[in-house]
Amino acid sequence: SPSTSASIPFLDPTLAMSAAEEEVFKTPLSTPICLLDSTEAFGGLSDAERLYAHHMSVGSWGAALVCLIQCSPESPPLFALLHSLFTSEGPARLQPKVEAAGVSPDDWAAFLQFTACFLGNMGNYLSFGDTKFVPRCPKDAFTAILGASVDAAQLLERWGAIADSVYDLDAGCRQMGLESDGISTYYSAGIPKKDIELVQDFLTESNMGDQAYNTRLFRAGGALRLCIASAEAKPSVEHTFRGQKIEVAYGDHAPFMQVLADSIERAKASVPAERGDQRDMCERYVAAFRGGNIEDHKASQRSWVKDKAPPVETNIGFIESYRDPFGVRGEFEGFVAVVNREQSRKFQVLVDNAMAFIAMLPWPEAFEKDSFLRPDFTSLDVVSFASSGIPAGINIPNYDDIRQNDGFKNVSLGNVLSAQAPSEKITFLSDADIVLFKEWRGKSFEVQVAIHELLGHGSGKLLREEADGTFNFDREGVKHPITGGKVETWYKPGETWDGKFGAMSSSYEECRAECVGLYLCSEPQILKMFGHDAKDGEVHDVIYGNWLIMVRAGLLGLEFYTPSSDTWRQAHMQARYVILRVLLEAGQGLVSVEGKGADAVVSLDRSKIATVGRDAIGAFLCKLNVYKATADVAAGSAMYSALSSVPAEMLELRQAVLAAKQPRKLFVQPVTTLQEGGKVTLTDYPATPEGLISSFVDRFSDDGPLKGLVEAVAKCGQFPYAS
Repeated sequence: SPSTSASIPFLDPTLAMSAAEEEVFKTPLSTPICLLDSTEAFGGLSDAERLYAHHMSVGSWGAALVCLIQCSPESPPLFALLHSLFTSEGPARLQPKVEAAGVSPDDWAAFLQFTACFLGNMGNYLSFGDTKFVPRCPKDAFTAILGASVDAAQLLERWGAIADSVYDLDAGCRQMGLESDGISTYYSAGIPKKDIELVQDFLTESNMGDQAYNTRLFRAGGALRLCIASAEAKPSVEHTFRGQKIEVAYGDHAPFMQVLADSIERAKASVPAERGDQRDMCERYVAAFRGGNIEDHKASQRSWVKDKAPPVETNIGFIESYRDPFGVRGEFEGFVAVVNREQSRKFQVLVDNAMAFIAMLPWPEAFEKDSFLRPDFTSLDVVSFASSGIPAGINIPNYDDIRQNDGFKNVSLGNVLSAQAPSEKITFLSDADIVLFKEWRGKSFEVQVAIHELLGHGSGKLLREEADGTFNFDREGVKHPITGGKVETWYKPGETWDGKFGAMSSSYEECRAECVGLYLCSEPQILKMFGHDAKDGEVHDVIYGNWLIMVRAGLLGLEFYTPSSDTWRQAHMQARYVILRVLLEAGQGLVSVEGKGADAVVSLDRSKIATVGRDAIGAFLCKLNVYKATADVAAGSAMYSALSSVPAEMLELRQAVLAAKQPRKLFVQPVTTLQEGGKVTLTDYPATPEGLISSFVDRFSDDGPLKGLVEAVAKCGQFPYAS
């Protein structure tokens, strides 16, 4: 709580930061970098499939420049500056000139590390945790490096406009947040939550709750301006809602949406006529990104769900709302990947038996979907993931009505899961658990991700009232599992899950899916599908490994809690911390945290997982699902907030977690190139800062398909787009 944190200087934003405290925000000395290897998978595609993948990749990366705009005011011009620097001279050519200018090798290495981290996160805030990072080299060294360039004059002029912002660590910009809690470029600076809530109410009552996904919101004089991402700058539409003028404006991110729509049109030409759903998906995408109507994007997702087993899988749009402090606006992402058919067969067996496994979940049938809409569940080797970060698995679309009525898809990103940082140190476990953790981490995580995505995100029903006054549940016959009485709350017409639960919704849902993974990972039938034999009641190493990963992750989650504002900065890590709290409160020696500081160890009693542990998770999971299903914001928020609280003993452990934290790995992604004659090639780069930098220089080359976009992003500010 704020009162507790005020006694700890690092946690109090009103106090000046010491050098030691600033260290937390400096780019690490060495960030692990992994190659996202898709060479073999890409090589197995036909020429037409490669061409489709190329155009989809080009469009996705062109539109991914929006992530810079969604990150911070200084990120777009800083990207353009760094791109210009390394386009003129690569790192190897620039290094001797920099050293001749008096820059130390350590400062040059720190500059490269910062550049790699900036590009890998598509901005100067960590994609996982939403905290700012600044160069480890001093500002004068950064300036000297730019001054050594052949283009020094123009680079230094551009640097002068943003240098202070890049290094700024004032309390208001250390993390993303609303009002005094941080910054968010989804909104005007200092915009009050009541304005955001008002506009969301306007959208909900206009039956457009999902339209928020591709928007930003600004105050323009006395009006609130809701800016919709679209290539076309259509005339604005003015509304008055509860006495407030709201202007709906189009053309936000226009240059990037234009390139995206054009690229998808080119990609569609490579789709065979017999893949009608895929062709329709492309057409709907083009309409969505040209015109900005979220209903067109929802139509693209319906076609995407119906497009079964394509050789090249892709999904594009403003998808995840993790980085919006209010929880309703999506960050742009676009991925292009090749299906690993052999690995996907394993997941399809899980899909074939999904109804039986969902029936094992700890809530009554009335709180489950009327029918399980069989999804595609595929293992993918990613060719391009154009956004600020790359997940291990995905369950989309996020639109409630599509998930309920049309279905969804699950994807496991195989070449992301297999990429391990060799230098990672395993902390806060006993020596014996470290040995088991290293051996079983990959296998346990594979099982958890599969259950989490398919049976976690894929389960549960939202009880709602339809526009015609009918209900999708029996109001008289359905009993509330927690209260024993009738269901008193449900979703009204136009209301959505994330619109109702707001900023909490992302973490709450991730927690629900993680709990499903823990609850079902002990089922012998599921384990057998992944090559593990276990008897009923037996806690196989793969089960113990999964629970051990979760309780340790809950402790590590403290890194992503900000005591001064009592806020969490990362949805998944908050969810894992909440699960740790549930298991600690279960008592009976199931989970314990012993020792202090760097000597702290989290322990898990294997013999109690199947009894105490599973009972505790089952009871909690039932509440999570029922409160979500019934739109019971009051009960759900009270429960989740209480478990998200960080008492004094956990605040003390947080200091040890911060001291031991390790940088999250970055990925070097390949670049596709369309050669003369229509052939597409794939270029890999070394897994080094220099390799990552080179990949971005080539991806946005001045003579490539995305030429001109870097300068376009450099001119971006708040809406409207400044040409």
